[in-house]
Amino acid sequence: MAEVEEEKLQQENQNLDKKVRYRGNHDKPKPWDDDPNIDRWTIEKFDPAWNPTGMLEVSTFSTLFPKYREKYLQDSWPRIESALKQYGVACKLNLVEGSMTVSTTRKTRDPYIVVKARDLIKLLSRSVPAPQAIKILEDEVQCDIIKIGNLVRNKARFVKRRQRLLGPNSSTLKAMEILLDCYILVQGSTVAAMGSFKGLKQVRRVVEECLRNEIHPVYQIKNLMMRKELAKDPALATESWARFLPTFRKMFSKSSPKARRRRHIQHSLLNRRLARQENLLLVDKQLESGEYFMNEQKKADKKWREKQEKQSEKSAEKKRMRDASFLPPEEPTQSSNNVNKSEESKKDITELTQSLKSKTKELKKQKKTQEKVNAEEYIAVA
Repeated sequence: MAEVEEEKLQQENQNLDKKVRYRGNHDKPKPWDDDPNIDRWTIEKFDPAWNPTGMLEVSTFSTLFPKYREKYLQDSWPRIESALKQYGVACKLNLVEGSMTVSTTRKTRDPYIVVKARDLIKLLSRSVPAPQAIKILEDEVQCDIIKIGNLVRNKARFVKRRQRLLGPNSSTLKAMEILLDCYILVQGSTVAAMGSFKGLKQVRRVVEECLRNEIHPVYQIKNLMMRKELAKDPALATESWARFLPTFRKMFSKSSPKARRRRHIQHSLLNRRLARQENLLLVDKQLESGEYFMNEQKKADKKWREKQEKQSEKSAEKKRMRDASFLPPEEPTQSSNNVNKSEESKKDITELTQSLKSKTKELKKQKKTQEKVNAEEYIAVA
C-alpha cells in the first residue's frame, strides 16, 4: 500500500511539472537566477566591443541657455568639447540663437551616451560649473532637475522657502550634500542635483516638502542622520526603523490655506446654527403673541402699525433735538467751595471791624482821663 501511494505522489508531481507553462521562450528560469555571487545592483562599465559597428542613425538634442551664461560657456567650451570627444559625441555652441547641441557620430559606440550628453547641456544651462557637469558622463552618476517655480504662488513666500532650503551660509545645503552624497545647486526656479538614483529620490522629496511647507529641511537632516547610523547595524537590516526615527507633527499656521479653509467652515457652521436658533426664537415669539395664527392681511396691518409707531418716535425725537437749540442756556451757579470762601471772608471782616471799634473806645477813654488830671496837684503829689 505504501509503495502504491508513493507512485501516485510521484505521478502527481510529474503532472504538476508538466502543467507549468511559460508565456515565452525567455521567461524560463535561468541557471544564474539563484547564483549568490552575482550582484545585480552593480552598474557595469560600457565596453566598446559590445557595439563594434556603431550607431545606425544620428540622434540630436538641443537646449537653450540664458544670456548671463554666454561668457562662461564660451570660455569653458573647449574643455566640454574634449570631454565629449572621448565618447564620440559632437557638440556645438550657437551664440546667435543661445543654444547648445549634442549629436552622435560614426565613432559613437555607447547608445546611452547621447542621453548623458543631453543631461550635460541641461546642467550647464542651469549654472552648474563645467568641471562638475562633466561628471554626468560617468555611468554611476545621474542627474535630476527639479522645477520649484510652480510649487508656491506668492513670490515673497517662494523666496523665503527657497532660502530655508539653503540655510544660513548654505549650511543646510552642505549637510544634505554630505548625507545624501549628491551635488545640489539651487538656481532661480530650479534645483539641479547630481548623484545616485537613491540620493536623487531623497533630494526631490526633501525639496518638494520644503517648498510645500510640509517639513523643514532641518528635521529632514535629523531623519537622514538617524537612518545613516541605523544602516551601519546589520542586525537591523530586516527590521522596521519606525521606532527609532523621530516623528514630526505638522503645525498648521494661521495663514496656511488649510487653516483658512478650516476657519471658514467653522464660521459658516456657527452662522447656520445661530440663524437656526434665531428662527426658532422668532417662531416662539409669534406663538406667544398670537401672530403665528394671523392671516397675511393682519400681519401686514400689524407691521404697518409698528412702522408708523417707529416713525412717530423718530419724528418726536428729531423735534425735541430741534427745539433744544432754542432753549436759553443755564446760568452758572456758584460752587460750594466759593460759598465757603465768601463766608470765611465775611467772618474775617466782622472780626476786624469789632477789634477796631474796641481799640477806638479804649483810646477815647484814655484821652478823657488825661483831660481830668490837674498839673499842680500832680506835681505836689510827686
